[in-house]
Amino acid sequence: MRPATETARLDDVELADWRATGLAYLALAKPRIIELLLVTTIPAMFLAAGGFPEWQLVVWTLLGGTAAAGSANVFNSVLDADIDARMRRTRRRPMARDLVTPPKAIAFGAVLGILATVILGFGANWLSAALALVANLYYVFVYTMALKRRTSQNIVWGGIAGCFPPLIGWTAVTGQVAWAPLVLFAIVFAWTPPHTWALALRYREDYQNAHIPMLPVVAPPVTVAWRILAYSVLTVAVSLLLWPVANTGWLYPVVALVAGLAMLAEAIALLVRAKRGLVDAELKPMRLFHLSNSYLAIVFIAAAIDPLLF
Repeated sequence: MRPATETARLDDVELADWRATGLAYLALAKPRIIELLLVTTIPAMFLAAGGFPEWQLVVWTLLGGTAAAGSANVFNSVLDADIDARMRRTRRRPMARDLVTPPKAIAFGAVLGILATVILGFGANWLSAALALVANLYYVFVYTMALKRRTSQNIVWGGIAGCFPPLIGWTAVTGQVAWAPLVLFAIVFAWTPPHTWALALRYREDYQNAHIPMLPVVAPPVTVAWRILAYSVLTVAVSLLLWPVANTGWLYPVVALVAGLAMLAEAIALLVRAKRGLVDAELKPMRLFHLSNSYLAIVFIAAAIDPLLF
């Protein structure tokens, strides 16, 4: 019979193992990326409802959307394990450290995908469930497997998967697609390249070592900065298009314009630094990366608040 102190230590070790395993599976789903996706889902629901949507519907849509995004991220983690192991920024991810075996990770991703479809189908509607499934499949098969390792346009077209949350949120409320959520879709589409290329500028050597042809790997900083500015202009222009399409009040266009000008100013500043011959961290691209996160959140929150006031 073991002494009580030894039994307690064994229990503590088992608890620590379970906690570490749970955290590893959670990390596979990349919760920080999911947070960003949810930021674009909820405002679309408010805009679709013209105010507060039913809270139960919001809960089911967020649960389903989280499971769908988590599923796609898990499969991405499995397929990109070799890439993550080569990059300093990602080498501590679970698959790169062999914390979860590929079969178990694949099973986890499949379970999340099935749960997402069931939750959205019964909690919202089957159109939303179908859209989430399409986004999941697109992210895995088109972006991760077909584009990421083969073309510098990988994030431009592969980023389409991240544009689906506004459509999912809108259809969860209305049961149909309309022009307003398509504009929200287009905002995320135009925003994704400058956001991702800014990160890739900072970690260019990482992507180069992993043999990923991100634009900053295959093009000089000045070219990348020009592309970032062009897509930033497109982002702001598309964001203002929501004003007439969704017939918003004055709050949304004012906030979208101010936030857009801030993003354009940072994109121009990045271009100026690139023209001075600065590279990598000296370019300070993370300023644009973090600002773009704030920009997207602010614009979508304004879209959610506007129908509450007008």
